[in-house]
Amino acid sequence: MTVQWRKSSYTGGVQDETCVELARFPSGVGVRDSKNPDAGHLTLTSAQFALLNRRLKAND
Repeated sequence: MTVQWRKSSYTGGVQDETCVELARFPSGVGVRDSKNPDAGHLTLTSAQFALLNRRLKAND
C-alpha cells in the first residue's frame, strides 16, 4: 500500500510552514509534522480524529 500524505495549507490561522500532513490508513488517519516527516507519525482511528478535529475547531 502506498501512503499519500496531504499537507494542510492552513494551520492555526496563519498560512506558513508550520503545518501537519494527513494520510488515510486502513486503521484510521495518520498525522505527522510536515517539517520532519521522517520522525514518524501518529495514527488515530476515524473516531479519534473526528473528536480531535471538533476540539481544535471549538478552540479556534
